[in-house]
Amino acid sequence: MSCMSQKMTYSRKAPQRTCVSCRRTMDKADLIRIVRQPSGLVCVDQRGRTNGRGAYVCSSPECWQACQSSSKLDYVLKVKLANEEKAQLMTECRKLVGGS
Repeated sequence: MSCMSQKMTYSRKAPQRTCVSCRRTMDKADLIRIVRQPSGLVCVDQRGRTNGRGAYVCSSPECWQACQSSSKLDYVLKVKLANEEKAQLMTECRKLVGGS
C-alpha cells in the first residue's frame, strides 16, 4: 500500500476563550458570550456570532455572581451596566445553562 492511497485527516483545535470572572481558558463552545452591539444594546449571544464587543463567562454560578456584583462586565464591554441589566443578563444565562 502506497502513501498516496492513505487519506490524511486533520483535526481542528477548538477556539479557546477566557472567562472574564475566573480567568480560566476553555473551549469557546463551553462559555456563554455576552455582547455589546454597535447600537449599545447588551445581550446574551446564543450563537456566538453577533457583531460587537464580546465577553465570555463560564456556566459556574460563582462566576455569574462575581460578574453581577462587580464591574468586570462593564470593564470588558466598555459600558456601564445598571444592576437591573446585570440581573436580567444573569436570568437569561440561567435559562441557557438549565438553572432555575
